Amino acid sequence: MKKVKIIFSTLVIGLLLLALKNQNENNDYVRYVDPFIGSGGHGHVFVGANVPFGGVQVGPTNFNKGWDWSSSYHYSDSIVKGFCHLNVSGTGMSDLGELTIMPANGELRINAGTQNNHMKGYSSLYSKDKEKVSPGYYSVMLDRYNIKVELTATERAGLHRYTFPKKEKSRVIIDLVEGSADSPTETFIRQINDTLFQGYRFSKGWAADQREFFSLVISKPVDNFILYDGGRKIKSLERKGKHVKGFLEFSTNKNEEIYVKMGVSTVSMENGLKNLMHEIPNWDFDMVHRSAIAKWNKELSKIKIETTDYKKKKIFYTAMYHSMIAPNIYNDVNGDYRGTDKKVYNDTSFTNYTLFSLWDTYRAAHPLYTLVHSDKVSDMVESMIKIYEHQGKLPIWHLRGNETNTMPGYSAIPVVVDAVLKGIYKGDAERVFEAAKISATGDFEPGVKELMKYGYIPSDLMVESIASSMEYAISDWAIAQLAKKLNKMDDYHYFMDRSKAYKSYFDSETGFMRGKFLDGSWRTPFDPVSAQHRINDYCEGNAWQYLWLVPQDPEGLIDLLGGDKPFIKKLDRLFSMSSELEEGSSMDITGLIGQYAHGNEPSHHTTYMYAYAGAQYKIPENVRYIMNELYTDKPDGLTGNEDCGQMSSWYILSSLGFYPVNPSNGVYVFGSPIFDNVKIELGNKKSFTIKTVNNSQKNIYIQSVELNGVDYKNAYITHKDIIKGGEIEFKMGPNPNKDFGKENIFRPKSKLY
Repeated sequence: MKKVKIIFSTLVIGLLLLALKNQNENNDYVRYVDPFIGSGGHGHVFVGANVPFGGVQVGPTNFNKGWDWSSSYHYSDSIVKGFCHLNVSGTGMSDLGELTIMPANGELRINAGTQNNHMKGYSSLYSKDKEKVSPGYYSVMLDRYNIKVELTATERAGLHRYTFPKKEKSRVIIDLVEGSADSPTETFIRQINDTLFQGYRFSKGWAADQREFFSLVISKPVDNFILYDGGRKIKSLERKGKHVKGFLEFSTNKNEEIYVKMGVSTVSMENGLKNLMHEIPNWDFDMVHRSAIAKWNKELSKIKIETTDYKKKKIFYTAMYHSMIAPNIYNDVNGDYRGTDKKVYNDTSFTNYTLFSLWDTYRAAHPLYTLVHSDKVSDMVESMIKIYEHQGKLPIWHLRGNETNTMPGYSAIPVVVDAVLKGIYKGDAERVFEAAKISATGDFEPGVKELMKYGYIPSDLMVESIASSMEYAISDWAIAQLAKKLNKMDDYHYFMDRSKAYKSYFDSETGFMRGKFLDGSWRTPFDPVSAQHRINDYCEGNAWQYLWLVPQDPEGLIDLLGGDKPFIKKLDRLFSMSSELEEGSSMDITGLIGQYAHGNEPSHHTTYMYAYAGAQYKIPENVRYIMNELYTDKPDGLTGNEDCGQMSSWYILSSLGFYPVNPSNGVYVFGSPIFDNVKIELGNKKSFTIKTVNNSQKNIYIQSVELNGVDYKNAYITHKDIIKGGEIEFKMGPNPNKDFGKENIFRPKSKLY
């Protein structure tokens, strides 16, 4: 009997352990993420260790060899010059790549070297078979030094673990000179004791006046501290200059592990130390790594997908990961942060954020956040309102306390208005309206005064006039809706009129938005395929691509083109015509299907425009092609710049089966869901389930829809219906159901839902 009990107990324990293992695997979403996806080609994604929306991005930095090294790293590279603590991800411009640390041994070399002669400096070769990355972790072997580097991170600090060989001359280099396409203006390092070092780096680049402070602690007391400023050795324990570097010297035994941790602050060295000691008080690398994994799993699990296609699961969760690299936390643990006016503020009532790539992310990334990160959206909006208070207007492209004024439009407006209209923003709606109105009427953005005077921006007065005016119109529609909500009817009518300013550029003879001069004449000659980079009337695009940039008023565009049939015919031609572009065309125009350019954001909503003309059935073929062919699980798996989460957010939403054409009217247009079952955790103790019946590569067309068990005929779903929780079921088939969403009553409309 005792033997039977032992066997039974062993069996129970075994089953419990198996169940626990399965539970852990079911909750392990990190295993599906491959951060190398998008690090090749033109994806420009960050590769390294970070936490969701973290304030530091700790990763390898290569020599900047041009556009494809915008995020400090490219998959094709094999030379590393150090491991930095701040990085952009997916941008089309370079900056950051700074606060760099490099372990080394042997002869002291004071410069990083060059791409053509890395051995002249302290840079090292590395190989792909000795490089690993996963959410919250990065490792590589430095071939030159036989040093294994491992990185992990918290919100405001990075932790390094170096495994050294036996050497009499080993060191850790603090390099405040190297950055990614910027220049240091003032650098400083000081030694506090034999394990604590502090400093700062001020620089000028894309961010015109960037200020970063740090405190660094090393686990092994240093034998010697050497300072250089440029090529000159400094006999002191501290140095302020333009090109300061510090060398922390010691000897190492075989396989000796040395830890380095750095806390970062935009306020002070002391705050950098506070951040560091609050988040990484000890040297437990594995614990910090496990914590990072837990944070990633928590966020990744907000959308649970079921599919037998492992590759699609990998692409999806990597897209989720990429959608959470930015925006970045931008305050210290005590609530301090530096404003765009360079003043230091303290506010513990919210988490401050930076790195708002709004021309990109207002289209899909921010709408996605309202579904799965509503707990963070209010703080993101509050951050934008604070920026307005500090600089007099809402952010355009905010980068670590700097307004870069990159890209046309005032694209923060759809984001802040959407948060108010959806009831997510916890602050004062009147403040939001004030910020939006002043940003849209003040003398800030190019062409706004001309728009207010003439009703359009004359194309002979500035470049990108059409792109700017059309982006303004999208935001003006959002302002009008907020004005109506606040019963400001004069403002409502004024901004609604401005939201239709795009019509001034429509040339009925050519059927395109065409440059219009102050005297009312059209730009000639006119070629709708011409896409000269940032010197024409569009922005990184051509007339074919910008014709459709009216997500706030598709019905108005349908009328301009002569009704549903001509609209559909022209949209068909967009996707079927030649993809050939002239020499000198914008390098951002990639992922072409005809003249549709998925690699650039103004096209992202375009295929969903069919639904407004009653032809939802034409959407699936295009969106399925894009998801299947333009997103892969390879390093070059993104067809264009990731752009701080926008490219990935398009995939996330489209794979679920819908997309927000108008980013601030609370509606998502149906496309073609690709997963058998999806559960969205909404953050309000409710969830929304998406079931796809008869799902396959051939069955791409929606045959019918049920919402909470009731027949549903609309070609869209509202945000309000989703956040109530419940279940939507798509029945799919191999042939188009041309009647689905055809009747006018079932089409999405340009109104607030």
